[in-house]
Amino acid sequence: MGIQELVLPELPAMLWVRQRYQIPPAVDIGVCLEREWSRLGSDLGIKPGARVAVAVGSRGIANLVEVVSAVVRKLKDAGCKPFVTPAMGSHGGATAEGQKEVLKARGITEQSVGAPVEATMDVVPLGEKNGIPLFVDRLAHEAEGIVLINRIKPHTNFIGPTESGLIKMAAIGLGNQKGAEHYHRLSVVRDQYEIISTAGKEVIARAGVIFGVCLVENQDHRTCDLRIARAERIEAVETELLKKARACLPTLPLDEIDLLIIDEMGKDISGEGIDPNVVGRDVCAYGARRPLPRITRIFVRDLTEGSEGSALGIGQADFTVKRLTDKIDFQVTAVNCITACCPESGMVPLTFDTDRDAVAAALLTLRPFETGDVRIVHIKNTLELNWIAVSEGCVPDLEGREDLEITPEERHLEFDGDGNLLSPFPRLMS
Repeated sequence: MGIQELVLPELPAMLWVRQRYQIPPAVDIGVCLEREWSRLGSDLGIKPGARVAVAVGSRGIANLVEVVSAVVRKLKDAGCKPFVTPAMGSHGGATAEGQKEVLKARGITEQSVGAPVEATMDVVPLGEKNGIPLFVDRLAHEAEGIVLINRIKPHTNFIGPTESGLIKMAAIGLGNQKGAEHYHRLSVVRDQYEIISTAGKEVIARAGVIFGVCLVENQDHRTCDLRIARAERIEAVETELLKKARACLPTLPLDEIDLLIIDEMGKDISGEGIDPNVVGRDVCAYGARRPLPRITRIFVRDLTEGSEGSALGIGQADFTVKRLTDKIDFQVTAVNCITACCPESGMVPLTFDTDRDAVAAALLTLRPFETGDVRIVHIKNTLELNWIAVSEGCVPDLEGREDLEITPEERHLEFDGDGNLLSPFPRLMS
């Protein structure tokens, strides 16, 4: 069968489903920071005039500018000379200027936070622990103290008491390209949680970390918790907050899906572009194995502007379209994939000119099905799951659940004259 002969079968009726999460309320950043700062105490253990590196990552974190600028003000009030430095491994094309541009895109500039932004890809070796070499950003190492600021959340590739947070930032983020690449390569033969946990805790202990700021976001991507922990308390606080963050993780309400249509992927949505915690897939050789959900085929339609050309994670999809692949910066993607020691993550799936052809191809690779029992789910991305569209074949497993609202009005997957799927999500979420 030639590609031009693909025929789109009759598509099932779709219904809107609204997920009713138990959402922790958002907090007042200023009030929380004042409370936590008072708990921290006035003695930071460093001399007046000391340079302090404030480590900030590449993720799209809510209220990031407000948090960083408040921490900078507190450090200045304490007599320190803070500066912001990227802690993002190989992101930004693994260049100092590229990483400063990533921070700028997140709103972090000298003007916005009140401190200069300084970057380097140089690292200083700090010895080793249990056969795991330790690295730290040179500018952070030369400073007289380090402050870590990061969101606490489940990791995309491993599962443990601490996952994505301050400990990971200390290992992968402050390790720059060299550390990130080495730890990911080591993950091929050793447990990744053990590697990152060991390296991160040792860097915190040896590199002069003063304290860390832990942030948790709710399902609406608003800050619902903020804690400041001295270096020796970071692991305990992060372990506690990860439980809260995991409970706030948006998920799909179905265990079995035939076809998942994703409007967009990107590094500003998940570190893996498409969050493995949501779709249950992890193509990396060392990745966590999640039994649920079981999704037969994934079709991803576009790449976010915030990805800056990185299509890391596209290897989780089975089908895509030229709209997405035309936006890929293959050099940036290659750097990310090689650093992560996961070339599988950048493997481009079968690519079609139109959404119509991609959907037709995907349906041809499913189990034998009837129009009324095929399970199709349509989402905007793996971060925004308050509203999803499901085919009629999904409804029997969703009815009667108090955490879901199924709208009675039926709709269909519609395509324009060029074969592009007409997504309802911008209108629905506006």
